[in-house]
Amino acid sequence: MTTVQMNPYLMFEDRAREAMGFYQEVFGGELTMQTFAEFGMSGDPSNDDRIMHAQLVTPHGLVMMASDVPDGVPYEPGSAISVSLSGDDDPALRGFYDALADGGTVVEPLSQAPWGDHFGACVDRFGTSWMVNISSG
Repeated sequence: MTTVQMNPYLMFEDRAREAMGFYQEVFGGELTMQTFAEFGMSGDPSNDDRIMHAQLVTPHGLVMMASDVPDGVPYEPGSAISVSLSGDDDPALRGFYDALADGGTVVEPLSQAPWGDHFGACVDRFGTSWMVNISSG
């Protein structure tokens, strides 16, 4: 049987290492990171220590990837995308929401939604938009 996954791939301006470390604190799991220099792809010494590819695989089965944009590449944090977390593991999802909102901006408090679930939205301290939906049953 073959499978297909869709994973968020976040871009940062020289903060991928810090952001992915934060996400590892929030979600747990194994984090791997490689720099542009490690891949022989820096092209400019200012890019050497920037993250070319990071991947976090969590105990809940989430896979998140990220990179720093190299010098000269335009960057707009969190533009036109939200990462959505959903499921019925109430304690885990509430914990994720609280940790992501800490130091960020609460857009929608995690509360009872008109469709019966609990829903909340926030922007974390790195400018990434998150939506959390806890199914009611």
